[in-house]
Amino acid sequence: MESFPQQIYKGLQNMSASMFVGLCKKVGTSQEVAIRRESQDIRDMVERRVTPDDGIIMMMSGSRREGFDLKGSDLDYMYWYNNHRVIMDMSQSEYYNTANKTLILSDSSESSPGFTLLQLLTPSRYREIRSSCVRMNGRVYISSSIYRQLTCSAVHPNSTVHGPCGSGVRAGVEYDTAVCFVSDFRPLSACSWIDRCHSWPDPEVVDDIVRNGCHLVAIGHPLGPHENEEWRISFSRAEYKLVYSMSHCQFLTYGLLKLFLKEVLNQQSEETNKLLCSYHMKTTVFWAIQQNTLPHWCPQNLLAGFWICFKLLLKWVYKGICPNFFIPQNNMFLTKVYGSAQNRLFLQLHELYKKGLACLLQSPSIRSYIIDVLYNPRLSICTDESMIRSEVDFDILISSIQSTVPVPAAIGSLYQITKAIHMIEQFVESPMTHHQVVIIQRFTALILQSTSFLLIQNIHTNTGVNKQMYIADKLSCHILKLAAKFGCVSDMLFIAMYYYKTLRYREALSVIEMTKFKLAQPYIMYELYVDRESYIEAVGGQSWSTKIRQAVALDITLYNYNKICYISELIPEQQSALQNRKSALFVPVFVMLHFLEFLCYRQIDTTLSQAALDELQVLVHHDRGLYISAIYRDICWEILGICQQMTGDIQAALYSYQHSLTQDPFHCIQTATQRRIQDIVQSTQHQ
Repeated sequence: MESFPQQIYKGLQNMSASMFVGLCKKVGTSQEVAIRRESQDIRDMVERRVTPDDGIIMMMSGSRREGFDLKGSDLDYMYWYNNHRVIMDMSQSEYYNTANKTLILSDSSESSPGFTLLQLLTPSRYREIRSSCVRMNGRVYISSSIYRQLTCSAVHPNSTVHGPCGSGVRAGVEYDTAVCFVSDFRPLSACSWIDRCHSWPDPEVVDDIVRNGCHLVAIGHPLGPHENEEWRISFSRAEYKLVYSMSHCQFLTYGLLKLFLKEVLNQQSEETNKLLCSYHMKTTVFWAIQQNTLPHWCPQNLLAGFWICFKLLLKWVYKGICPNFFIPQNNMFLTKVYGSAQNRLFLQLHELYKKGLACLLQSPSIRSYIIDVLYNPRLSICTDESMIRSEVDFDILISSIQSTVPVPAAIGSLYQITKAIHMIEQFVESPMTHHQVVIIQRFTALILQSTSFLLIQNIHTNTGVNKQMYIADKLSCHILKLAAKFGCVSDMLFIAMYYYKTLRYREALSVIEMTKFKLAQPYIMYELYVDRESYIEAVGGQSWSTKIRQAVALDITLYNYNKICYISELIPEQQSALQNRKSALFVPVFVMLHFLEFLCYRQIDTTLSQAALDELQVLVHHDRGLYISAIYRDICWEILGICQQMTGDIQAALYSYQHSLTQDPFHCIQTATQRRIQDIVQSTQHQ
């Protein structure tokens, strides 16, 4: 671009700056992206530390793990057995105790680059693995095709096979789940990558990537001699670490390429719209950065970076070669971009290339950033990120991340909870960013809430001794009050829940009234809704920890692990969800408020109990997404039906249960709903 006349070059710089600002709004500022990444990193760290040796590790991968949150992005997760390890040669077996680790040997001697066979060296206790074993040349190998079929729906029922994953749609969002194997080592074929890392990434990133090994996902090379038995070597963890090491301008260039692929390249023709994918775009950025084609990436030359990547992609399509970044011998175009389809794709890309940067005008979501500058060449563009997003915008992001902080499935016993609390202590003593502090704060509140209900439940189940029950009760109350002190406003409802569970209805109502008062404040942030002016006036400029305690409300999460009972009236729903591998029930805060109010007043004042039910009915019948998310409507109609059935209004209860069945089955509670309907029908027949 340096060869352009000065005036045009200046215009291109301005256009690039405009694109940078636009992409910051669409993709995220560097701070927003850092918040998304760090929150997920904390979750992964927690997951790894508390999962027992015989447990299953879950890791988010894909674009969301990299820091994107683009509309239409799917959710990608990888799962693997913690007590299984793949080794690259027999000498590595000395690092493991085979009494508690199942060893698998990677054998790539007959496979194409990037693929391998997996030989089972020591017995596995898992049926899916044993059932996937095939015998070849007197050795036992794990067949990727059999394993893929057996594990396709292991995470989400009724998934369909998509590449190495189980795929489907939940709550309107597409997902891909890969049940795979992990290796602490890298294959020999990927070692040359280390020698290329002179300028990028930094040595500490290279060391981190090497230390973290790789994964093996269940899909073979279509042209390989053992397609049904082979596994693909996956560098998902290495890739997101590489993306983390990009500058924000490089990351936005990658984001621009993803949008360009979706809105321009894949709209050219039916014949070519499945040939290129986001992974190819990421690979071009990796190579462009490492080859140092653009010495200085900054907002003013973002479009220059995009053009370099586009030209590299064009060259690859022309040659029919897309070299994997870690194993260049693995040509990722080999089975897709060849023959007439390759020629057609090249011609389409070349037509776009001839248009120059004007080809970006075909993208509906980004064309305005170019047009603004074309109409006003002297437009002054401010690329200061602090001017792009307001304080409230960041706080909404923090709030939304708070609402998705999970308690890992491994934390289902008091022993695991003790491990988790010890881990929290270690976090607190180590340096953390502001974002990480908030995530740990939320995680701690969730752990304490689970501890309280699990503690009292265990004492009731295993003893019955009054003194022990008294001590456990005191401790549980104290723990819940502690959780509420650094949790969010809605966490107070767990105290009310506990009081209801232990028959202290007036105390529960006192907490409910206090919570109701706090939730009625004009500055409360709930989900994505907030009165910005009131919010800033009340808590503007304060720490995120303070804001969460004073001004943020979240939905109530009732975990199904270890059969924790929060509210006895919801036991059938928890059981139904658990049978379908659903980890929790998510109840909108205002629904839970009215539900608890109804339950408590039923024991004290039937008039006030009916008033609470009336408020709940108005909310469930007439809310249009402000207080009840569409994916939570199944549990909301269910709760309304439960209340109506308790008052004897059978027809209204039937109506509510039937409505629950017509909603998005997000919570998988249909079994409980159908049983409740059946009970009503049978009871009316006997009358």
